[in-house]
Amino acid sequence: MEVKVLSSKLVRPSYPAGAPRPDTTEHVPSSVFDKATYHIQMAIIYAFSPPGPSTADIERGLAAVLGAYRLFAGQVRAGPDGAPGVLLNDHGARFVEASVDAHLADIAPTKPSPAVLRLHPDLEGEISEVVQVQLTRFACGSLAVGFTANHAVADGHATSDFLVAWGRAARGLPIGHPPPVHHPDLFPPRDPPRVEFEHRGVEYYRPASTTAPASGHGHGHGEAAQQHSSIVIHKAHFTKDFVAGLRAKASEGRGRPFSRFETILAHVWRTMTRARGLGNPLQTSTIRISVDGRPRLAAPPGYFGNLVLWAFPRATVGDLLNRPLRHAAQAIHDAVARVDGAYFRSFVDFASSGAVEKEGLEATAVLKDVLCPDLEVDSWLTFPFYDLDFGGGCPSYFMPSYFPTEGMLFLVPSYLGDGSVDAFVPVFEHNLEAFKQCAYSME
Repeated sequence: MEVKVLSSKLVRPSYPAGAPRPDTTEHVPSSVFDKATYHIQMAIIYAFSPPGPSTADIERGLAAVLGAYRLFAGQVRAGPDGAPGVLLNDHGARFVEASVDAHLADIAPTKPSPAVLRLHPDLEGEISEVVQVQLTRFACGSLAVGFTANHAVADGHATSDFLVAWGRAARGLPIGHPPPVHHPDLFPPRDPPRVEFEHRGVEYYRPASTTAPASGHGHGHGEAAQQHSSIVIHKAHFTKDFVAGLRAKASEGRGRPFSRFETILAHVWRTMTRARGLGNPLQTSTIRISVDGRPRLAAPPGYFGNLVLWAFPRATVGDLLNRPLRHAAQAIHDAVARVDGAYFRSFVDFASSGAVEKEGLEATAVLKDVLCPDLEVDSWLTFPFYDLDFGGGCPSYFMPSYFPTEGMLFLVPSYLGDGSVDAFVPVFEHNLEAFKQCAYSME
């Protein structure tokens, strides 16, 4: 797929006529949740059927929404006291226009592959902007919108709110309510602090001075490069009926059925364990699951930033392979339930205590190349990503970009909109056939 870049510029925030100009020297320090999360550029890709919305409307909407979501128009910089954060200098978002002399349906894959990296701005190297956008128009009139944002500034929940607001602004509508709220002091530590849970070895670890750091994403040297070349991303489509059948099977005899998320993840966990051919029944497999702190900390509506911690369900390979689906679903349910409001408040107290700096602790949220025997899941099942409408209707499909980390799953609602679910599953090529054989079996 040959993508021709036509232009690249900065789109700066616009403000309503007569509104006072904001302070462009303000620095918003990172919250404890911003510091603990992944410091990477996340990228997603939307496809819109013809007739595509106009570039002028999309650009005008972006300028307007950046005027409300100023963190996304600033730059990640240290403040006057050296603290990390975002300088609200109205630097703007990178806006790239590109074209492809072919039909979208003929060449653009509907699942992540190296080709889709050309549909959004580069994720590597020094990136001055928090947000980058690429509009790629195809000969058939279809439009691909590649969007990248710095995860250290906002999580998926906040980013999806921004995207929906951008669509509204492009259609000339008010961006909707509630307006974005971000203040690192919203969740102050308690006085006196009460660290009631262990956070060392969970959100933080103490790096051993002799070992190299966990490999970052996309370094592609030596062994890692070989592993990358043999990792493929499989798109598993679970129909609404299949999911309902799985839920009924997992929840049999249980007062309250497991959620769609718990059921699908339990099924994929067992499927991956089988497909990977893990031989030692006593080996432990762990999943890293993002848990939203908004309801747990009673965050104000429209909270914009990171507000996520992680649950870590564990099970042995033997139990995953030999015990019923319900066992894996229960492990997931219980682990997520443990990351409650008390746990979040304990984390705030610990992360604010100075122990992290004093002990030289580092965040465990680092992308690796291979997670086997473990998994990580990003669930986008409840985010309104499909509500992005620039004026020509909602997207025909939507997906994460190409992140070839073996075992890092994305769960997204299917574009069919009927309750079916797509799981994007990076697997080693030699495990792919086994995964496909198990993925659609209820056994």
